[in-house]
Amino acid sequence: MNKSLTLRRPDDWHLHLRDGAMLNAVAPHSADFGRAIIMPNLVPPVVTGDQARAYRDRIMAALPDGAPLRPLMTLYLTETTEAADLVAAHADGLIAAVKLYPAGATTNSASGVKDFDKVRPVLAAMAEAGVPLCVHGEVTDAEVDIFDREAVFIDRVLDPVRRATPGLRVVMEHITTEDGVAYVRQNAADGAMGGTITTHHLVINRNAILAGGFRPHYYCLPVAKREKHRLALREAAMSGPGPFFLGTDSAPHTDSAKLQPCGCAGCFTAPNTMAILAQVFDEDGKLDQLEAFTSLNGPAFYGLAPNEDSVTMTRHDAPVETYPTTIVAGDETVTVFDPGFPLYWQMESA
Repeated sequence: MNKSLTLRRPDDWHLHLRDGAMLNAVAPHSADFGRAIIMPNLVPPVVTGDQARAYRDRIMAALPDGAPLRPLMTLYLTETTEAADLVAAHADGLIAAVKLYPAGATTNSASGVKDFDKVRPVLAAMAEAGVPLCVHGEVTDAEVDIFDREAVFIDRVLDPVRRATPGLRVVMEHITTEDGVAYVRQNAADGAMGGTITTHHLVINRNAILAGGFRPHYYCLPVAKREKHRLALREAAMSGPGPFFLGTDSAPHTDSAKLQPCGCAGCFTAPNTMAILAQVFDEDGKLDQLEAFTSLNGPAFYGLAPNEDSVTMTRHDAPVETYPTTIVAGDETVTVFDPGFPLYWQMESA
């Protein structure tokens, strides 16, 4: 028997759309979301209000006619960011947040922050103006094990920055550890902190990447961790109203960029993310909490109303065969994230 669930249209609070041919290829696969926080790590990065406006225009041109998606733009924080431009862009409604990348932490993060003392005046201005800071939470020190970088970042960077900047509202992006879950929970009072969780980190642990051979299409940053961390993320995502919300971190790379000796990090989950989430929540008997995670908690953190329209998730008796395994971007292919199980769920407008 088919099963169905109607919920407010979901949002994606952490999305990579890239640019050029890749933007045109991937944007339609996120078009059914209501809103999406767009990551600014292009080459060159989006660092000014004018650049954010131009990028938003390119995104809108890449979306299908009538698509409900509203891109919410961000600026890339650098050590030379001008606080006045940032605050003005937020006041004008041009940007929704600012993204902090520690230099070298992930794709196109070379322009990120090395010396956090240099951005303290900007962070203070953001706190005063109510501009949220979205944080890629990893240190990049060579001596820190890659599986420990999130926990070390909390202690060494994130907590000191927050203590030094009262009133700064922070989203810890794509948390991957029970340490991240605990820290967000402990600091979420009065909407001071939120945490996004990706679709793929609810499905894979580090064994999925490494056991039996390296699987490059599961390699992402932050890298997937031990099984206990995956289970902590699932519990947080399914905990109902609160500080945790969907940020897919859907991050497309061409197969030629993934399948090389130093392949790119990122999982492209946009085409099937809602089907995967419905299945995961259903497996754990938490389907009734899917709306909070995908449609309610994010708007609450950002001070926005939930989307007015709804979608219906339907579970079919047989696997849905319409999800692509690859898409074409220019003259190259991009592999879609494979959860490792058949997908029975499908999203439609209500």
